[in-house]
Amino acid sequence: MKEKDLFEQSFMHAMPLAARMRPRSLEEMVGQEHLLGKEGLLSKLLERKVLPSLILWGPPGSGKTTMAENLCHKVEGKLIRISAVMAGVKEIREAVLSAEKSRQQDFPLKTYLFVDEIHRFNRAQQDALLPHVEAGVVTLIGATTENPSFCVNTPLLSRCRVLVLKPLEVDHFHALIARALSDSRRGVQSDTALDLEDVARDLLVLASSGDARILLSTLEVAADLAMCAKSSVINLEHVQMAVGKRLIAHDKMGDAHYNVASAFIKSMRGSDPDAACHYLVRMLEAGEDPRFILRRMAIFASEDIGNADPQAIQIAAAAFQIFEWVGMPEGYLSLTQAATYLACAPKSNAVMTAYKKAASDVEKFGALPVPLHICNAPTGMMKNMGYGKEYCYPHDYKNNYIEQQYLPDKLVGQNYYMPTRNGYERFIVERLGKLKNEV
Repeated sequence: MKEKDLFEQSFMHAMPLAARMRPRSLEEMVGQEHLLGKEGLLSKLLERKVLPSLILWGPPGSGKTTMAENLCHKVEGKLIRISAVMAGVKEIREAVLSAEKSRQQDFPLKTYLFVDEIHRFNRAQQDALLPHVEAGVVTLIGATTENPSFCVNTPLLSRCRVLVLKPLEVDHFHALIARALSDSRRGVQSDTALDLEDVARDLLVLASSGDARILLSTLEVAADLAMCAKSSVINLEHVQMAVGKRLIAHDKMGDAHYNVASAFIKSMRGSDPDAACHYLVRMLEAGEDPRFILRRMAIFASEDIGNADPQAIQIAAAAFQIFEWVGMPEGYLSLTQAATYLACAPKSNAVMTAYKKAASDVEKFGALPVPLHICNAPTGMMKNMGYGKEYCYPHDYKNNYIEQQYLPDKLVGQNYYMPTRNGYERFIVERLGKLKNEV
């Protein structure tokens, strides 16, 4: 073997498995068939060997960086790569200068500027990119795990095509594992061929949470453990040790945060305590602030239950208070009790509907005059003006009720609160009906 090859092999052995196995062409990539398949958008664009500015949006480990690098290679362009975590306006200017020099050459190469984690660029940094993208000095390829609608400036976003990368599926992971175990040069480094137990493979895939990088990193550790035990089989115990405690994907400022929180609320609204527990645990295990969850439950108690179960708001408030006394980890019990109670409680959105209807009339009619007979009359002059005159004190009447006008004249007859017949609200309906019928 030549000295150069030996050096390259030694250098490659020092790289992590995930880096060694990074696809070196689009053909090596697994997944993203909707983009790279025969009828995929990118396949059609590559036929002309030209790319528009792109935003690659997808979860970690779905292949955004790899796709960007291989796309640039496919169109024979010049790739400049910067990370939004480390770079600023200075690095953007340097990239633009390099691109302008390339344009002035006899055989210019089109420059593609790859910005990893572009969502971390602030507005000023994104604005610095805009004129150069617009002028075609650079073609932007941004990668983000966050929704571009929220994290990329509208002018810049309008000049880019957003491509959504999907999480890798089980079959894709099986293909990656097989490739890593069979490739003697770039795959798992072992003196003898290694096999992987089926049950160990299932756990490895499950623990990867759709992230190819996690999959390969965990496989590498599990393989090392097998070799330390002088075993030619990677078994369940090796993978369990390699996995350790699985981290849940949940960016507290991004889509995962809002999607899981939304699923939690909708599960309680749909009276599914099991699903509510699942999403509650996912948020807590991912490091979500328990107070955020408690605030959402307090809102839910009024918005989705209201007077169908007046205890719901008390349960939510008590859970909040007890959590402040107890804290974590035991505080999870109060959150779970509250979440399951709210999920199982009878539902009504009559409280929210009442507020919205009343708010609509307030906005439409403004501050209408309060009927004089229910106005306060603290002075003699106000009494002489009719304030409080002919007011009927309900406690002087049967069942502590007397029918009289409370709404402003313009709104007489309006009904805002329309209790359902769910839970306790059916008693409210019966009581109000009985009071009015007995007058």
